[in-house]
Amino acid sequence: MDGYKIINDPVFGFIKIRKGLIYNVVQHPLFQRLNRINQLGLASSVYPGARHTRFQHSLGALYLMTEAVKSLKEKGVYIFDSEEEAVKIAILLHDIGHGPFSHVLEHTLMHGISHEDISLLMMEQINREMHGQLNLAISIFKDEYPNKIFHQLISSQLDMDRLDYIRRDSFFTGVTEGNIGSARIIKMLNVKDDRLVVDSKGIYSIENFLTTRRLMYWQVYLHKTAVGYEKILINTLLRAKELAKSGKEIFATPALAYFLRNDVDDAWFATHDEALEMYSDLDDSDIWSAMKVWKKSDDKILSTLATDMLDRHLFKVEVTEEAPTEEYVNDIRQHIAARMDIPLEDTRYMMSLTELGKDMYNPEDDSIGILYKDGSVKDIAEASEILNVQLLSKKIRKYYLCYHRF
Repeated sequence: MDGYKIINDPVFGFIKIRKGLIYNVVQHPLFQRLNRINQLGLASSVYPGARHTRFQHSLGALYLMTEAVKSLKEKGVYIFDSEEEAVKIAILLHDIGHGPFSHVLEHTLMHGISHEDISLLMMEQINREMHGQLNLAISIFKDEYPNKIFHQLISSQLDMDRLDYIRRDSFFTGVTEGNIGSARIIKMLNVKDDRLVVDSKGIYSIENFLTTRRLMYWQVYLHKTAVGYEKILINTLLRAKELAKSGKEIFATPALAYFLRNDVDDAWFATHDEALEMYSDLDDSDIWSAMKVWKKSDDKILSTLATDMLDRHLFKVEVTEEAPTEEYVNDIRQHIAARMDIPLEDTRYMMSLTELGKDMYNPEDDSIGILYKDGSVKDIAEASEILNVQLLSKKIRKYYLCYHRF
């Protein structure tokens, strides 16, 4: 086994990484950084076991991609060695641009640029350092490669990203209902008319996958306690940024200070070479370190929020189908202002009102095709006898009103 490195993964067992380009990508500092970023952000406030990393998830997605390519080849789908290597690298790097605490930075310290955009910037940087060896992987990642099945394996209703994170998140949270049959789904993958489809024998696994995904979103990803905890973090960072921009001395690591003091957006990244380097230095520990100092800040709002974060004093969270009235929200703000002795204007940091939702399945956007023995393909919505796809694809929206307990 000299040509491989072996990693013992708690979800899939032994993952073999061939020495060479793929191994070199795993060893790159930008990829190793994912070891310091939790996959599920603050979900551990509800599920204490959910402390797995983006690094683990990316390796799991690589494992599933290896299995998917092997399965498709066994069914006679011709895949060049160069394509196989490139699609593995693309899935390995699909999350490389994630910042601390999942999506939190995209809505607070930066705007107008997503983690996918930053993933591409990082992939291009690694590519330059590796003298163009990632050209094909980047082409697949950007969906510019003529054979579309490879991009579908990275980003679609049935991509290896989703198959790993649902299975992995289920394992580490202990939500056993989320344990999808990823191995069977991969064995059932096929190609018809340059499109990824699923053999009809796999229809029950797809039904389970779609219903499981819905359960995981409402039970884990959009759990009201985790959402409320994340809102405290967002408001803490927004308050720190406002104070830093007003000239107040705010403790922060150099990387965090860079994003607190500057208005960083896509144009900023395009015109400031150091922005990507600063972003690359950010991980979960920058935020936690700062909050330990902010807890003793002479700014009442910042110190209260940092204390809430560190000591797990969670916002009260009310989840409703209809938006709360303006009068109700104003009444809460008045109470907070009086209790904390702060201006009414500043109570915006002590509360949050968000509309959240998730479409589990969007037939217009990215349907799942079921392939029958006669060569015909039906959408899962037509093919399933028991799956209520109308219900699954219904746009469910809920209002999360989170506020400091008074």
